[in-house]
Amino acid sequence: MDSVTQAALGATLGGVVLGSRLGRKAVLGGALLGTLPDMDVVLDYGSAVANFTRHRGFSHSLLVLFPLAVVLAYAFYRWRPQIGFPHWVLFTTLTLVTHPILDAFTTYGTQIFWPFGGPVAVGSLFIIDPAYTLPLLIGVAIFLWRPARVRPLAIAAVLSTAYIGWSVMAQQIVADRVQPLLAERNLTNAPTLIQPMPFSTLLWRITVLGQNDRLEIVTGFFDGDQVPRVEVFDRNRTLAHVARQLPEGQQLAWFTRDFLAYHNSNNELRATDIRLGLPGAHPFTFVLAHREKRRMATAAQ
Repeated sequence: MDSVTQAALGATLGGVVLGSRLGRKAVLGGALLGTLPDMDVVLDYGSAVANFTRHRGFSHSLLVLFPLAVVLAYAFYRWRPQIGFPHWVLFTTLTLVTHPILDAFTTYGTQIFWPFGGPVAVGSLFIIDPAYTLPLLIGVAIFLWRPARVRPLAIAAVLSTAYIGWSVMAQQIVADRVQPLLAERNLTNAPTLIQPMPFSTLLWRITVLGQNDRLEIVTGFFDGDQVPRVEVFDRNRTLAHVARQLPEGQQLAWFTRDFLAYHNSNNELRATDIRLGLPGAHPFTFVLAHREKRRMATAAQ
């Protein structure tokens, strides 16, 4: 999720745990810890593909954040021993660990078990969703205005968590809705990505990887009995085969679960992450190779 949302979540949980003891400092500290995992964006792994695929890696791993939470809790305990070590552990653990867990509900993917396994991506939340964030911001604003009132923070946390539950349920409803359409095309078992359109869980996008084509479907809860419109895009298997011979092509395929589009532009082999953005308009495209003397040679971007 976006940094504002992560800060709001950390601030909310920090205030719930220690707001009655630390006042506004609990909210501020929670906001800082809530955004700490995203500080890995300052690291340069050497290429655009590496930076893209390694973000939300070690800094989002539960295997890293749980020990870090204990270390930070001990440091805070030395600062304010009267609060008690268990309370500090709860404070640091909730504000840190909920960051990657929330990210895991987006489409981008979060390596919460780094260095083991691949990215986890439920895909039920868009990376920016006001319906999730606003209750948190309102709760934090009320607490900052009246620090003695922790209850609004608790209510905000419950509402935002309930919204995540709704997003997962809505995703399943959409999945059931498009199953007959996929069955007609013999794509019931094809790799399928179901995610909300920007800023809402009322309109959804379904991407299906067929053998040679990619299907894009947009449907929503106000469509009624209307049959969803299907757009078909060529998967360009020849370029995909070439890309998978390249280390960075393999890395992208692993990170995106092969939800990629390939094209040749200006003698450059390019791969586009089709999970993010809108059908036909995606923000992340990477140059994997360029044509030189009739052969594809790897090129760093």
